[in-house]
Amino acid sequence: MIASRLPLRLSTLLLLGVGACVAPPRAPAPVDLPRPTPTLALPAPAPVDWQDWPRTPGTWTYQRDARGSRALFGTAGQDARAVLRCDRAERRLFLSRSGGETTPFTIRTTATTRSIAAQPTGGTPPYVATAFAPNDPLLDAMAFSRGRFVIEQAGTPALVLPPYAEVGRVIEDCRG
Repeated sequence: MIASRLPLRLSTLLLLGVGACVAPPRAPAPVDLPRPTPTLALPAPAPVDWQDWPRTPGTWTYQRDARGSRALFGTAGQDARAVLRCDRAERRLFLSRSGGETTPFTIRTTATTRSIAAQPTGGTPPYVATAFAPNDPLLDAMAFSRGRFVIEQAGTPALVLPPYAEVGRVIEDCRG
């Protein structure tokens, strides 16, 4: 029995020996994968409701002079971005914003929205303005708007302004 198994054992050893002579399988060649492109963080879409728009940076300041009073909106060290002026001699209020665009203003408040023609003031730096009678209801709507009112004008960024006390004070100066 041992002799009959010997050829089987030799065959097995021979097969194992031949198998050991075979080269190991090659690793696959590295594949150049495209580098991942960095994903750009897209800005959040602008809120659709103007009452959710971020406020324009700055604050209101109040001033009196020989002509009347004015509230200026802006940041320290820069020209005002918006001005509400009471001209007591004319008994008129003038709302102006920086820039030279002569397209109409659209003023949005929580109570009303109205478009008003704007004209250049002729000053340096350039401003455009619109005039109001002291009893115009849009003035009260601006002063009492909840949280903000907006001055929009085609070709310029919207001014999203807080209705601070300076606005109402200038209006009352012109009415008094």
